[in-house]
Order: sequence, then C-alpha cells, then structure tokens
Amino acid sequence: VQLQASGGGLVQAGGSLRLSCAASGPRGSIYVRGWYRQAPGKQREMVASITAGGTTNYADAVKGRFTISRDIRKNTHYLQMNNLKPEDTAVYYCTAVTKVGTDWGQGTQVTVSS
Repeated sequence: VQLQASGGGLVQAGGSLRLSCAASGPRGSIYVRGWYRQAPGKQREMVASITAGGTTNYADAVKGRFTISRDIRKNTHYLQMNNLKPEDTAVYYCTAVTKVGTDWGQGTQVTVSS
C-alpha cells in the first residue's frame, strides 16, 4: 500500500498534535498500522501500533500521552500526541504491515520547543 502522512509541525512543550496517515489499497490487506520516529543522531524507534483487531501497543516513552487510532472506512490511522515534550522532536513515519511486508510513509517532522 501507499501511505501519505500529514499533520506534523512546530509546537510548544505541553501542546498537542495529531498525525494522520492515509493508505491507498485494499482496506482488508493491512494487518498492523503503526507509527515510528527518528530523532537526529538516533535510531528509528517504534512509537505505537494498532492491529486489525484493534489491539494497541505503545513505547514506554509515550504511554499515557499518545493515542493511536484508525478509521477503517477512510483507510486512515492517526496518532494523537498530547503533552508533547522536546524529546518527542523527530521525523514521524507511518507504517502498514501487509502479507507482502511493511510499507512506509514519507515522514512528517514534529518539532517541540521548550
């Protein structure tokens, strides 16, 4: 599938952003939808994921602050980010796992100022 991420931007610490990831292709083909991020000089890390059945998983660093969700009819998943911290600054990538493999979106920059 092809993925188009949007919603990044500049926000002050304590603020909120919502990222969106629109997928093209058959809705039923996606097993897991997720978000990863990569900060400058650091490895890419998993942020959150949601299975086709609705089971969610979060990195410890974002638990209680971020929420992943999806709208099957729109073939889109979201990442609601609240109480953002400077250490959340990164390029955020959305992903979709299908029977073929994992597809990645182009990335959207999130910058949190202190």
